[in-house]
Amino acid sequence: MSAQSPEDDRNQEESRLLEPQNESQPSSLDGQEVAYEAGEKILVFNLDSFDEDSATGPSFSWKKLWLFTGPGFLMSIAFLDPGNLEGDLQAGAIAGYSLLWLLMWATIMGLLIQLLSARIGVATGRDLAELCKEEYPKWARLVLWLMAEIALIGADIQEVIGSAIAIQILSHGVLPLWAGVLITASDCFILLFLENYGVRKLEAAFAVLIATMALSFAWMFGDTKPSGHELLMGILVPRLSSKTIRQAVGVVGCVIMPHNVFLHSALVQSRKIDPLNKGRVQEALKYYSIESSAALLVSFIINLFVTTVFAKGFYGTKQANSIGLVNSGQYLQEKYGGGLFPILYIWGIGLLAAGQSSTITGTYAGQFIMGGFLDLRLKKWLRALITRSFAIVPTIVVAIVFNTSEASLDILNEWLNVLQSMQIPFALIPLLTLVSKEQVMGTFRVGPTLKFAPVQLHMYYSLYIWFHGVVLFLHVGVVYFPRVFSVQRIESTNSYVLKILEVVLQTPAWQFWMRIRASKATKNVRSYTK
Repeated sequence: MSAQSPEDDRNQEESRLLEPQNESQPSSLDGQEVAYEAGEKILVFNLDSFDEDSATGPSFSWKKLWLFTGPGFLMSIAFLDPGNLEGDLQAGAIAGYSLLWLLMWATIMGLLIQLLSARIGVATGRDLAELCKEEYPKWARLVLWLMAEIALIGADIQEVIGSAIAIQILSHGVLPLWAGVLITASDCFILLFLENYGVRKLEAAFAVLIATMALSFAWMFGDTKPSGHELLMGILVPRLSSKTIRQAVGVVGCVIMPHNVFLHSALVQSRKIDPLNKGRVQEALKYYSIESSAALLVSFIINLFVTTVFAKGFYGTKQANSIGLVNSGQYLQEKYGGGLFPILYIWGIGLLAAGQSSTITGTYAGQFIMGGFLDLRLKKWLRALITRSFAIVPTIVVAIVFNTSEASLDILNEWLNVLQSMQIPFALIPLLTLVSKEQVMGTFRVGPTLKFAPVQLHMYYSLYIWFHGVVLFLHVGVVYFPRVFSVQRIESTNSYVLKILEVVLQTPAWQFWMRIRASKATKNVRSYTK
């Protein structure tokens, strides 16, 4: 029998790449919970031989990029959930095109954080929750787990309520909000169903949902025809006024999601990569960086569509201050009419795709967070059911209690966006600490520049978040405790917050402290390069 040529061997290997490897390997390390079992992972590195000591490394391969494509797009769904869409539409209606630059830079900052999350997952072979369990004392990891669960529940409430609103729109009001919540609660069974068919089938389902969002909101963008000049000016020229501060906080707060940091570090482990092979790890990081950048570019364009549609239709109108996720579809219908396919239903389809995809990824993130921090050895269906119950029970309560008026649900969504913002340090600090720790990352630890840059940016951001949380608490008080709180008090508090923030940032002490931090970072960079 004639020997097969190298080309035939190569083709046979390529045909096996998309199939999960069912090798008889231990299902976990040392009996611990893992993100993916060995038989679930996708084999990637069979296309070529690779010498890890090679100076040039393997050439770029579109086939490899295709095999690595998936985790970044699942991660990007958190940038497109109903909370984000509400932040987008309110920013467009109240601030017009002026906050598009902030949306762009918030997405870029989010990309930096997600790349660090992917880095720690690939280089260590463990997700962030598992590493927190190993590296922190018991009290600290319990606090981090609790904060992650609170952030996840807050995000899930927005996502499930968003899906329920979409179901209400598409059913023409026949199904009430609480019924939509119960329907959306079944998404954990959809996740389990898709998981049975493998990781690639699950990723393909999410690709369809993202494409649905893109087509829906692109259709709306084409119908409304926003100003191209104003759009470019909004992206390129930074503008921020005291009247749009709350929308600016909402844009940043709903883009960077704490649970997404934990999720991405687990998703990248769906590909079979040996953490001890430095060349393979470096190559995987390269492809994941390209894939994540492309995914967040798509999410930025979708968010851009939503913001500009509402900027064109409602900026400077009487409805601008009252528009929210609940009534946005009706306002769009009144503004742009029916047409061949009513814009109300286009909006409903896009919102449903956003809500369903984000709730399923939320369930996925909950499994990784709970499994990693608590090392739960449970069957997937039971773990998904427990994770889903954590969020569905409070969501049903919210749907019943806050469904008294449109304003109450919109205020709740604003409060939940700020809750997400206040939880960011509990995910970001462990990430930055561990990804710069040589004992954890080895040669793949980040340098001082990458370590300190997000911290410096986050200081300014967190300072205002904590101040603004007080203001939004007062807004909630107006709705439910009108005798205690008043609109006049809130307006005066808003001005006080802005004045306090301005004074703090301009004090010599603050500037001096920031100069010290900058000089320390510079010294660390110099010592690191030496």
